Amino acid sequence: MHALFAGAHRFILGAVLVVTAATAPAEAAKKHASAPKNAAKSVDAQFRKLYEGEWKWREDQFADDEDGQRPVVDHLPKVDAVSQEARLRYWQSVLKQVGAIPRAKLSHDEQINYDVYKPQIEVLIASQRFRDYEMPANSDTSFWTNIGYTARKPFKQLADYRNWIAQMRDIPRYFREQMDEMRAGVKRGFTPPRVTMEGRDGSITAVTDAKPEESLFYTPFKDMPGIAPDEQAKLRADAVAVIQGTVQPAYRELLDFMRNEYVPGTRTTLAAIDLPDGAAFYRAKIKEFTTLDMDPADIHKLGEQEVARLHGEMLDVMKETGFKGDFPAFLKFLRSDPQFYAKTPDELLMRAAWIAKKFDGKAATYFGYLPRARFAIQPVPDDLAPFYTSGRGGPGVYLLNTYNLPGRPLYNLTALTLHESAPGHAFQMPIAMEHKSQPEFRQHVYISAFGEGWALYCEKLGLEMGMYETPYDRFGMLGYQIWRAARLVVDTGIHSQGWTRERAIQYMFDYTALPEHEIETEVDRYIAWPGQALSYYLGEMAIVKARAKAEAALGAKFNIRAFHDTVLELGSVPLPVLDARIDRFIAEGGKGPYPDLE
Repeated sequence: MHALFAGAHRFILGAVLVVTAATAPAEAAKKHASAPKNAAKSVDAQFRKLYEGEWKWREDQFADDEDGQRPVVDHLPKVDAVSQEARLRYWQSVLKQVGAIPRAKLSHDEQINYDVYKPQIEVLIASQRFRDYEMPANSDTSFWTNIGYTARKPFKQLADYRNWIAQMRDIPRYFREQMDEMRAGVKRGFTPPRVTMEGRDGSITAVTDAKPEESLFYTPFKDMPGIAPDEQAKLRADAVAVIQGTVQPAYRELLDFMRNEYVPGTRTTLAAIDLPDGAAFYRAKIKEFTTLDMDPADIHKLGEQEVARLHGEMLDVMKETGFKGDFPAFLKFLRSDPQFYAKTPDELLMRAAWIAKKFDGKAATYFGYLPRARFAIQPVPDDLAPFYTSGRGGPGVYLLNTYNLPGRPLYNLTALTLHESAPGHAFQMPIAMEHKSQPEFRQHVYISAFGEGWALYCEKLGLEMGMYETPYDRFGMLGYQIWRAARLVVDTGIHSQGWTRERAIQYMFDYTALPEHEIETEVDRYIAWPGQALSYYLGEMAIVKARAKAEAALGAKFNIRAFHDTVLELGSVPLPVLDARIDRFIAEGGKGPYPDLE
């Protein structure tokens, strides 16, 4: 996009120079008419220079590459206090410059970019102000497990292997900076609740106790396509030496820190409002994850209303199955009857693969633009599985948790697969990255309310697509819907209304069909990650509302493929930007971004 824009700008400038030499009134009139366009191009260029420069700086600052699109780098990020303060000052400067750009003078496309970019910088500033970096680990994710994402991605060139070895050598420095920040968090009471961190050191001992050749860090060296045999031997020997002499000692130091210093020093309270400046912190997290400025009490009330509505629908489907008992008895039946559970990990994986392939046969009916990227279905790694969610999807992979099979009901599998693979995360995120005409901050930044809202919408879309083959499958879908609605109640209950962990678990147990193990891991996740759980249902509601509005306005002109393409073409945007785009979709008569595919 940048090169094309530069060419257009030079063409307009040349036209202006020609007009300057002309004297005919008609030519002068043309010059006057083109002036606003030239001014818009100038403001566009100013804005683009700002966000492209900031994005490049951001990439240089952070070495993580969760979408697997960049080459492996030879270092880990600097996370010391000085670097964190420098980031705050930089983003504050960027925001000031953004504020000085007259939005009304931007072109239409750049106005959309402005409406996505400005909130993004505001979130980054808020995170630095609240010093989120002093809490780089919780029950769901941690800095020491995030490193492993690089080891699991495919390496494409010799430099990737060499840089990975160099990155491993940087782990001791990186860990010590993280531990220093965590100590600062402990000192001011800014930590995860202790109950969510106890027993979470299994992902550390998985590294310290493994033989170097069996370590996650050695994964890239097991299969090295395209690398000469003598180079393979040298790299493998270097990798073993670094894992044994650098990586494992760093993890042992981290293990000692977590067991004997950090976890004993974490707080015994649960609520976000109990943290320093907690009420403002929780409100900022709501804005970050939902892109909406909502009061926690209003979210709580909405959640209770939606749980009651969905509970009624679940009772109706329960009756369809022919079950004669009451709702608690039905949940007990679902949680205990062997017919609803896979007997082996392979059976669970193959059932998921069949569901994903079944969607492939329906995709063209509901989507005009299909992503080029494909995804694999893989089990969650053993070191993460005990505390990991039931599944997680993204570019190139759908991770399915095969740990504790009695806690992985098959009646949930269709909804889970639609959410995590296609048309959910492993479908939406690659489409965003394939839109190279959009800025990189829209291709690669993930906004939870949009991404999770879309994935949850895909679960409901499965009804239209005929993906749910039995009443039990449809009950599983409704169970997943009510699970996300219940999050509105539980998250706000815990973080703003004084709910205990036990009360939250009981609420989920009473209203959802989730297995007990998953309920506990989920509640711990909500406790440790304030606000994130709110993004799913609020995001889905925004998409459902936008579709209903478009259907009502367009009538027979409504085209489901055009609507879905319009939503996905945005990338990942705040919900108000989605609303504005659908208003334009309606105004344009339901025309999507790819008319030839509709």
